[in-house]
Amino acid sequence: MKNIPVSDTRNFAILGHSGSGKTALTDAFAFKLGLTDRQGSVDAGTSLSDYTEEEKNRKISIFASPFVAEYAGPAGRRFGINFVDTPGYMDFYDQELSALFASDAALIAVDAVGGIQVGTNRAWRSCQKHGVAARGFVITGLDRENANFAKTIEAIQAAYGSNCVPVMLPLADGQVVDILASHEFPAEVAGQAESIKSALVEQAAATCDTLIEKFLEGEQLEADEIASGLVTAVATGDLYPIFICLPLKGTGVTETLNGICRLFPSPDKRTFKDVEGNDIVADPDAPLSAIVFRTAIDTFVGQINYVRVVSGTLKPQTEMLNTSNGTRETAGSLVATIGNKKQVPIEEAGPGDIVAIPKLKDTHTGQTLAAPGSTCKLAWPAFPQPVHFAAVTAKTQGDEDKMGVALARIVEQFPSIQIDRDAETKQVVLKGLGDVHIDVAVKLMKLQSNAAVDTNVPKVAYRESVTSMGEGHYRHEKQTGGRGQFGEVYLRVMPLPEGDTEWFVDKIVGGAIPGNFIPAAQKGVSEGMLAGSVARYPVQNVKVEIYDGSYHDVDSSEVAFKIAGSRAFREAMSKAKPVLLEPIMTVRITIPDTFMGAITGDLNHRRGRMLGMDMVDGLQVITAEIPMAELFQYCAQLRSLTGGQGSFEMELARYDIVPSNITQKIAAEAAKQGDDLDDA
Repeated sequence: MKNIPVSDTRNFAILGHSGSGKTALTDAFAFKLGLTDRQGSVDAGTSLSDYTEEEKNRKISIFASPFVAEYAGPAGRRFGINFVDTPGYMDFYDQELSALFASDAALIAVDAVGGIQVGTNRAWRSCQKHGVAARGFVITGLDRENANFAKTIEAIQAAYGSNCVPVMLPLADGQVVDILASHEFPAEVAGQAESIKSALVEQAAATCDTLIEKFLEGEQLEADEIASGLVTAVATGDLYPIFICLPLKGTGVTETLNGICRLFPSPDKRTFKDVEGNDIVADPDAPLSAIVFRTAIDTFVGQINYVRVVSGTLKPQTEMLNTSNGTRETAGSLVATIGNKKQVPIEEAGPGDIVAIPKLKDTHTGQTLAAPGSTCKLAWPAFPQPVHFAAVTAKTQGDEDKMGVALARIVEQFPSIQIDRDAETKQVVLKGLGDVHIDVAVKLMKLQSNAAVDTNVPKVAYRESVTSMGEGHYRHEKQTGGRGQFGEVYLRVMPLPEGDTEWFVDKIVGGAIPGNFIPAAQKGVSEGMLAGSVARYPVQNVKVEIYDGSYHDVDSSEVAFKIAGSRAFREAMSKAKPVLLEPIMTVRITIPDTFMGAITGDLNHRRGRMLGMDMVDGLQVITAEIPMAELFQYCAQLRSLTGGQGSFEMELARYDIVPSNITQKIAAEAAKQGDDLDDA
């Protein structure tokens, strides 16, 4: 930000469980910072953060919302404040992760009634995983019934360590006291406040040999020494300050902002890495490097890229190189954003600043913008894999024409959404982090691209294999008046031994089939494997031995042997005890302990097999194997069973045999579809 040094810039993301008060806190910050003349409200639909109709209707955040402001902080010192409100709903975790990566610190909201929840732990683990050591907590909801400050502090410390220390205390009259800013404390909290302040001074001293020596010798630390020590402690993760804020009442808002200015590190305390492991430091005079952490689609403006400047200085008309794809770009204009609602043109952005750049040609989320000639490509985190799938089909031919562009725009906006055009099932499958994720994506396709689609449960990509040996024979003989067709093949089909990569073996002896026709027979077998004998699904893990046959000097041809190979394979497979295989997923389900019985019972109904249980951050993590066919609607069921407190992730483990009763149903359906096609 212009004329504000890097040392006076603060950049943080607001994280936490859905409903923990993040957006209300964001609106309170925006009002206090003068970004709006009236405090927004989620309930009234006037929040600066939740601006889309979907967010207003659902009363949840869907997109990360950046805010940029100047603030007259402690002692009138001028700070540049960049912060991002993030969704707490699991389905939009990719927004939280992107914002966190672009931030130097995390402020984790904890509701004093709800306490530590799944989203709280997810936020904490994300900070650990992606190297954001500087973290603080803000307790919200202390004005609600059953709220208990002491118990909330105990829960935070039990989950994340005794170095989680309150720097504010609530008073009986509903106000708060700022421990670091106060020299005298109200009698009701004097003892506790003095004890905390002494501990904080000691922690500040512990960050530096000179300070600890001075402290141990009984000398008084200077105010700036304490301040510097505490910033170091927070930056290194040795201290996690706990703030208090009642956003709707305005209580604690100023104190929390002042605490962030005092305690959270400036951008020059964080080092980014490029893909080669080199450090990129926050020097405004260094060559430009910036990471695109979010892409938005505006109905009127088009594509907008949200950028975190890592090094150098960015100005309007700056020429840049997208080092991720080699595209040359020009930042025609720069805008500071006030949530997703307002934009203010700016003339300069430096390290730690967040800026929006409209109308770049070919730049997307996760890519690096750098000075021309640079080779810097910033590392970008891996996103969670999708867990909810939906097949999408256009409602009309006109929608079909628009669907490709619409899907591309959705992927731009949600890094965790994937599009799979399944060649086997002939379906376009939209994959996301939950049913709400997919539902929002479909609505945005209509809103942004006027593409209306229907969603259905995807078809399962089954496979077929064999469990014993079977022999097959086919003699292809055809006379048409001229040159005929002749080819005869005998072969065996059996299970492919584990580790064996030679699936087709030529065991012809005595020239029963000339060598030049063997590849044609193998090609016929390969084509036969595209549709097995159980339900016409692709065949895998079989070994084929061609051991006999015959040919004709004139009438034999490659086409004849290809047909013979395909038909002989089909007969052999039908005799080799064929089975249907289904994808089995390894699933990790994270839930509070109170829901164990409901979840394990539900797993049994889904043909699940428990592999183990573990306790992580006070939550139960169940590892199980479940057929993919049983998981398509699991997001909604898990949310229902746990009141929204459960989450899960999954990955393909293997293919396994489908139970015979289910195989019969699938085979009957496949036969019916085949008959329908024949009739057509």
